[in-house]
Amino acid sequence: MKRFTAVLAVMLLASFLVPAVSMAADAYPSKPVAGMVPMKPGGSTDLMARAIEKYWIKYSSQPMVIVNKPGGGVVGTEGVVRSKPDGYTLYLGYGSGHDIVMPSLQKMPYDPQKDLIPVARVSIHSVAIVTGAKSQFNSIKDLAAWSKKEGKPITTAVSVKAGAVDLALTAFGKAAGVNIVTVPFSGGAEAATALAGGHLMIGGGHPSEVIPHIKAGRFKALAVVLPQRDPSLPDVPTLKEQGIDVATWGSVKGVAAPAGTPKEVIQYLEGTLKKVCEDPEFRKTMENLSQPVMYQGSEEFGKFLKQATADYAEIIKRLNITIN
Repeated sequence: MKRFTAVLAVMLLASFLVPAVSMAADAYPSKPVAGMVPMKPGGSTDLMARAIEKYWIKYSSQPMVIVNKPGGGVVGTEGVVRSKPDGYTLYLGYGSGHDIVMPSLQKMPYDPQKDLIPVARVSIHSVAIVTGAKSQFNSIKDLAAWSKKEGKPITTAVSVKAGAVDLALTAFGKAAGVNIVTVPFSGGAEAATALAGGHLMIGGGHPSEVIPHIKAGRFKALAVVLPQRDPSLPDVPTLKEQGIDVATWGSVKGVAAPAGTPKEVIQYLEGTLKKVCEDPEFRKTMENLSQPVMYQGSEEFGKFLKQATADYAEIIKRLNITIN
């Protein structure tokens, strides 16, 4: 009888321990987190993602592994949207043009706000309009005057169709009364390479994508599409300074998770990213990439995205912009 009682006691103890051990084994994160970048390597989003990857492990028990999913933004992001909402597949670059610009221009295969949960905003940086160093154009006025006089379109390289850069260049054309023909690529790095090769007249890109070319003497900057000058390009005037009434949010760079991701997982991710964004070495790295750290938590970032989307919708409606 005593032996039976002892065995029963052990069995009861084990029944309590098994769930506890199981819960401990399932504690998040228990494996590496995939950070999906829906662009080719080398662009501004990829550069930010690589910086996060480097410093993430300082504040998390599991590493983040960056995975590039090229396809124009939407394809890669849709992969995250359709993934299991367990916190192991994240979208890096949330707030890019196909998130806050494209919904006002064309039908999307998912809802960027309903199908994704904002985790945190990391950075915002401008759209810069550049041309080849040997170009005859030295200002936006030169460019617009040439197009009007010659009656010819201005061809421009952009990172993706219907993104923040595409919208900024199209809005410039509408406001200036010139014909802008945007040629989309599979990311900012590829667009910059095409312009450097002399295949187009001008290009639009983010500072981290175009500044290396400017320093190397391949590009010269004509304008930034922000309400004020970009600190990373302090000598480059805004479009508004040159008489063109266009200003945009530039490129928003945040992190998102699929809808349905548990709240406690979102809180963990948000807190970890906050620590990363407060890290002095990370901030210096981002400064060197011409991407200022502008952290926002999940709730605040969600409100910002709604406002930014509404602001782009207003620009699109006011200037009657369409993307074919």
